[in-house]
Amino acid sequence: MNSDGKKEGFWQLVKKGNTSSGAAALGNAGLSIVKGIAAAMTGSGAMFASMMHSIADAINQAFVFAGSVLAEKKPTKRFPTGFGRVINLFCMVAVVVVTIMAYETIHEGLHLLAHPPTESHGFWLNFIVLLIAILIDGFILFKAMKEIVHESQSHAKGMAIVPTAFRNVGRAAPPTRLVFYEDLVATSGALLALIAVVVTSLTNFALLDGISSILIGCLMFLVAFKVGYDNMVGLIGVAAPPEVEDKVSKIIFSHPEVTDIASMRILQEGRYYHVEAMLELKKGMTLADADDIKFKVRDSLLLESDIVDVGIGIIEDNGIQSWAPRKTDPSAQKPVI
Repeated sequence: MNSDGKKEGFWQLVKKGNTSSGAAALGNAGLSIVKGIAAAMTGSGAMFASMMHSIADAINQAFVFAGSVLAEKKPTKRFPTGFGRVINLFCMVAVVVVTIMAYETIHEGLHLLAHPPTESHGFWLNFIVLLIAILIDGFILFKAMKEIVHESQSHAKGMAIVPTAFRNVGRAAPPTRLVFYEDLVATSGALLALIAVVVTSLTNFALLDGISSILIGCLMFLVAFKVGYDNMVGLIGVAAPPEVEDKVSKIIFSHPEVTDIASMRILQEGRYYHVEAMLELKKGMTLADADDIKFKVRDSLLLESDIVDVGIGIIEDNGIQSWAPRKTDPSAQKPVI
């Protein structure tokens, strides 16, 4: 039961879940099974490392999808600010899973360095499976990039989606960022594994099997660190990016009765924003007219799908302009949660 007294259906919440993480969980579950069969049949260490990565991705992306569903629950009387930060908790669980799988992958790589395989077999099976993995992981990665563009409202199309996604990944929802980072590593890892399979089958450089496993494990550790740091910051609470602040200020100033913004704070929770602002209005307005303006500004901000809560105070214009939008270069914007 939400704050409006309406009960939310289970499937209604599921439909609101993060589609990127849901699709990635299903895709990686299928890949982990296929890679596991190939690793067992051929004994390839690179294939084993790639399988471990797919298992880790499937488990934590399923966790993250579940978290994104719960995060969509509307505020209740007991939790009046909503459940936006639930997704950060689920992402932290995902970090633990990735870290464990990264350790196992590096451990297997070290074992292969100490005891390299004397001969390679099952080349075509490994080659076909890894090629399929690159295609599937690449598709999921591109889907995550499109989701980043959508969530950051960047409006890029075609191949421009790729650089735009890298620039704006910090403005995406936590589950979308996790899928992006993980599948970026998954695609790179599958490519490394493919190179190792080809080289070890054509040459006597058997050590490359173990080296590629260690490299994939290290990449997994980097993902765990990055996602863990971002979600730790998200649990604490962080200010919205400057672009969001400027957008909110433009909406506020679109009302001619507003002369200045005395103060404003925008808190980001997951992919949603909470806005608190003190506005200065034209002198001589009646209290009733001032209240009308306050509610008009609030309603116009709530029309934005990513703004879920607005608190506005009003004072009379003091004649001193105190608000100035921050000048930032979007391409230099650091990722934030």
